[in-house]
Amino acid sequence: MPDTHDRVHERAHGREPERAVTMETIAAAAGVSVPTVSRVLNGRSDVAPRTRERVEQLLRDHGYQRRGLRPQVRAGLIDLVFNDLDSPWAVEIIRGVEDAAHAAGAGTVVSAIHRRASSTRQWLENLRARASDGAILVTSDLDPALHEELQSLHVPAVVVDPAGVPSLDVPTVGATNWAGGLSATEHLTGLGHRRIAFVGGRPGLWCSRARLDGYRAGLEVVGLDVDPALVVDGDFDHESGFRAAQRVLALPDPPTAVFAASDQMALGVYEAARQHGLRVPEDLSVVGFDDLPVSRWSSPPLTTVRQPLAEMGMVAARAVLRLVAGEPVETPRVELATTLVVRDSTAPPRRG
Repeated sequence: MPDTHDRVHERAHGREPERAVTMETIAAAAGVSVPTVSRVLNGRSDVAPRTRERVEQLLRDHGYQRRGLRPQVRAGLIDLVFNDLDSPWAVEIIRGVEDAAHAAGAGTVVSAIHRRASSTRQWLENLRARASDGAILVTSDLDPALHEELQSLHVPAVVVDPAGVPSLDVPTVGATNWAGGLSATEHLTGLGHRRIAFVGGRPGLWCSRARLDGYRAGLEVVGLDVDPALVVDGDFDHESGFRAAQRVLALPDPPTAVFAASDQMALGVYEAARQHGLRVPEDLSVVGFDDLPVSRWSSPPLTTVRQPLAEMGMVAARAVLRLVAGEPVETPRVELATTLVVRDSTAPPRRG
């Protein structure tokens, strides 16, 4: 009776339909787990050389040749999935993805799932219908069930700005959020501010926690404790920044500066300051995060931490296109550098 390897080999030579062979079959033949096969297919480095060689040989015998998890005829489409599309932040990501996809002769399909299971299921149905070659998920939780669905559809995925610490065998692209939070806070302390409020992003997101940790580290550098009254959660939009600023500006000892974890929230802080009769930066310094195009044209122009959003989209698209072509990604975890951009919304605190 032939062993599992022989059965895989027979299928590869036309004795059984190729579609009958799954990643589970390859894993069983190689004597490894399915995640190990996935790591080999994604070009991960954390696989023993002999194991990698054995798995790759089985994939070649079967005709996968590492790209064989895709149909021979490609659709020339990349799916780009957001939780929401109501932010200029998303536009910058789209621009980068489309630039890279266009250069490779591929099209882009943009969807929003609004954090709803029903929308995610509908997106998967649409993905199956149009036979997209790969998927880029932005600030979305790639839970094991969704990961398994994408694997069953043979659709490689890349996650941009992951919601949590990556634990699955999926490449991710993000930014140095902690360093950005640190540089924003150090800029304000360097100007002499000691009462610095922090308006955070959506609680639970990895980027929100990292920016908050950077803020805390920046205060510690100059020997300041974090005042819990000055730390308020937001939701990355104008309204939440406005509400958070209203709250901290109403304190008996209000801040002289606010670091908001997004440009949109920073502009909400602008409006709260105006309603309190405060001038930016004479009475209140404000720093944002993202460096969206609007930050240059706000009044005054916004000091912010530049997050290379378009470049993040471009890197993610190139990574997923490499996976579609059966090539390993250069590195499974990419963090692009953030940069402080100083404009006119920050100044030393007013004396007296």
